[in-house]
Amino acid sequence: MRLVHVGAGALNQLPLDWAGNVRRIREAIAVARERGVRLLVLPEMCISGYGCEDAFVGPELNATCADLLAELLNDTEGMAVSFGLPVLHRGSVYNCSAFAVNGVLVGVAAKRDLAGDGVHYEPRWFKAWPRGARGTVELAGHRVPIGDFIFELDGVRLGFEICEEAWVPARTGALLADQGVDVVVNPSASHFAFGKAAIRDRLVLEGSRAFCAVYVFANLMGNESGRLIFDGGCRIASGGTMVARGPRLSFAEVTVTDAVVDLDQVRTHRARIASLRADPSDDDALVVPFDWGEPPELLARDAPGWDAEREHPQEIFSRAVALALHDYTRKSWSRGWVVSLSGGADSAAVTALCCLSNVLAAAELGLDALKLRYCYVPGASEAADVDALNTLMLTTAYQSTQHSGDVTRNAAAGLAEAVGARHFEWSVDGAVAAYLGAVESALGRSLSWETDDVALQNIQARSRSPGIWILANVERKLLLATSNRSEAAVGYATMDGDTSGGLSPIAGIDKAFLRKWLRWMETEGLAESGPIPALRAVNVQQPTAELRPASAGQTDEEDLMPYPVLDAIERLAIRDKLGPISVWRRMKAAHPEASAVQVAAWVRRFFELWCRNQWKRERYAPSFHLDDENLDPKTWCRFPILSGGYRRELDALDALAGRTP
Repeated sequence: MRLVHVGAGALNQLPLDWAGNVRRIREAIAVARERGVRLLVLPEMCISGYGCEDAFVGPELNATCADLLAELLNDTEGMAVSFGLPVLHRGSVYNCSAFAVNGVLVGVAAKRDLAGDGVHYEPRWFKAWPRGARGTVELAGHRVPIGDFIFELDGVRLGFEICEEAWVPARTGALLADQGVDVVVNPSASHFAFGKAAIRDRLVLEGSRAFCAVYVFANLMGNESGRLIFDGGCRIASGGTMVARGPRLSFAEVTVTDAVVDLDQVRTHRARIASLRADPSDDDALVVPFDWGEPPELLARDAPGWDAEREHPQEIFSRAVALALHDYTRKSWSRGWVVSLSGGADSAAVTALCCLSNVLAAAELGLDALKLRYCYVPGASEAADVDALNTLMLTTAYQSTQHSGDVTRNAAAGLAEAVGARHFEWSVDGAVAAYLGAVESALGRSLSWETDDVALQNIQARSRSPGIWILANVERKLLLATSNRSEAAVGYATMDGDTSGGLSPIAGIDKAFLRKWLRWMETEGLAESGPIPALRAVNVQQPTAELRPASAGQTDEEDLMPYPVLDAIERLAIRDKLGPISVWRRMKAAHPEASAVQVAAWVRRFFELWCRNQWKRERYAPSFHLDDENLDPKTWCRFPILSGGYRRELDALDALAGRTP
């Protein structure tokens, strides 16, 4: 047997946090060294942070990364370690992995396939390295090869397949397999999305099987730069078998996943595969002296509870957003969260997620470690338990108007008590009256529900903004906006009202899912937290903005359409890019109980509201990316603020459905 000890590090980095990023890299190397790991793969862009955006093209950033790489080389004595960083070469910036062996930089692998879809914008900053191209570069005090290389360490052939290169049809790993590579390493910055873990499993497993190699996948972890959540989950596979998997959505800043693998096993597999192409010619591999040592035995460390194919959507949502809230809060040096808690579903979901953030962090790290992370929060060091910490960090306020009812007031108070929030109640009727009085005086007439419905609704929501902002400023906490994705799609939110905040944690999730999640949290919840029975008072209500007089019987779905219908139309129109008539046909087939005219009315309403309200989506506070149905125009779904609004298509739809506008 030819046994080698390999490892992958998951790091919770922060763009431009030079001291912090280096500290975490050094910690990963130290943990790997203590375990006996000889080859350690670190994530893509781990020195700079993946989310530096336009700063990547600045010469100072690239020079700083090179200087820090030089400082880190000594930490690799007796090991082989890959470091992700941008490299400026001949006037272009490349996404690279620098490979250090025994304290010496021996070469740089440059990324050939750049991620340029969805949340990714790599072609804006980086050039794709041409396949087969090779050069030399001055980096970290060394003149070393850069480009498309195979490294050979004491007879072990190793090649790089960097992140996106594993997701394209013509995988880099296939070319590496032709050259008889024993180990494929994949330094990644692969963000969280529902269902994506199972895809990564298949990529790693199939890569190790088809390439007849050991496959080592490393990933970033946590809310790195504000919108993306990286879920860690390092993996090591050998010849089609997963031998080790690291923790996902961990609150730890550093985790190392390692395994001792048998290279002779994958070489034997390669030898018996008749269809595998082999290139027997010399390939100018970079031969590097190295001592792999003698691992005592085969070893695999697997994180418990891993089953990506069967992950529970409500549970994975809870863990992803809780981690993102934790990281966003501590990295922005905020002292906690403020929520305008209306007693409805959206603000209740945001409040519960804040509670879960501390509960899950304390369960994994321990209360003392969590308090140390929040040492800048007054009183945190004296908190006796998580409930006490929640009271310090989570502030809620119920801001009533004359149209508010006891149902929502009691629901808000009950939930705040259940999660340990510091809770306030006050009325905004005085502010509403003052604004209305000033405008009515200026106009010379009274405003009425018959003629000024939208204005009278909106002023109530907007009058809640100044007070809750004052509270957030006084307490130096994050004001969390409470709008969801379904509302964002049709603009069913008052700009500078319920959209007020510095962060919008649920703007990437549809209302139907949130209501399902709230029912699950009421009765089941996470193992660490248990259920929150107080959510029943929220879940029994019909969603309502509570901005019209009670006699109007206002509900969200009466104003819009049933939320499941709205979300289905949104997916077809925005995710799948179908036009009004195609959406109508699909929806008509899915809803035979509704008339063709009714379905056409829903579709028309959606498209009109979508086009009319792009300006609102442009102004939403940053939100977390959770799936491939995001509406964030800055990172996912672009649409013109001004457009013709599908008038021709909607008129054709009305004619086809026999609907009179």
